[in-house]
Amino acid sequence: MLESAPTESNAGDAPAVNEPVSRQYRYLKPSVFWSIRQGFPKRLSLLLMGLSLGIPLLVWTVLSSLQVIPPTFLPTPMAVFQAGMTMFAEANLLADILASSGRVLAGFVVAAAIGVPIGLLMGTFYSMDSFFAPIVGTVRYMPVTGFVPLIIIWVGLGETSKIIIIMLGVVLYNAIMVADAVKFIPDEMINVAYTMGANRRDVLWKVIVPATFPSVLDTLRVNISGAWNFLVIAELLASQNGLGFKIIQAQRFLQTDKVLFCIVLIGAIGLAIDYALKWVSRLLTPWADQVRH
Repeated sequence: MLESAPTESNAGDAPAVNEPVSRQYRYLKPSVFWSIRQGFPKRLSLLLMGLSLGIPLLVWTVLSSLQVIPPTFLPTPMAVFQAGMTMFAEANLLADILASSGRVLAGFVVAAAIGVPIGLLMGTFYSMDSFFAPIVGTVRYMPVTGFVPLIIIWVGLGETSKIIIIMLGVVLYNAIMVADAVKFIPDEMINVAYTMGANRRDVLWKVIVPATFPSVLDTLRVNISGAWNFLVIAELLASQNGLGFKIIQAQRFLQTDKVLFCIVLIGAIGLAIDYALKWVSRLLTPWADQVRH
């Protein structure tokens, strides 16, 4: 019996054995400036930080010194600094700083005491999420300024009304951000805890709360800026002191240098608080440094 020879088409279809495959590999070029989470030189970081502050200051100095914008609307940095020193010496500005800081601190502490537990409940239990989500999602779109007349009617013009305004400005954002942090906890962590015999209380206090604690601190650090943003609104209510009160008072007399100094001072206080809270976060949660960076 004769065997037929393989045809040309069949021979062409036969798979090649040990045929080398040529591949082109692309290697990332090393980059210091554009490296993604691979460290950054401290000196270059300080240089960039200086530029981020120095460039706006330089533009401000040029525009005001050349009087491209009239001094009534944009005084020079030196004029603003001198106005601030005069306020410290003659207008008891330190007392205003302490008054505003106390209001911000009180309102923010109340917002944290309310918002953080609500966020933990929303992120942990579907029942609590269904209960709180409609009201939280609705009220957070309502302007805080719209509640000012009601707050005046309910609690008057004292310090309580100012604290409530600051609290309303940040409390719901605390709740939402903490809830999102809880929802990012992997289900495997919770399932492992159940497998090892934990009950629901153990999972909440020994898994969820420690896992979200770094995110809670970061949430508070971010949202304290909102408390300072609502300070001026709060101090519109029959205030006799405070940085917001000084801004409003200076605006009435077109004292732009004093307005700018108070604004810059609020920014400097906020920046100091931000770095202080970063230091506290790293001190209390050193294991979360890799996540933060």
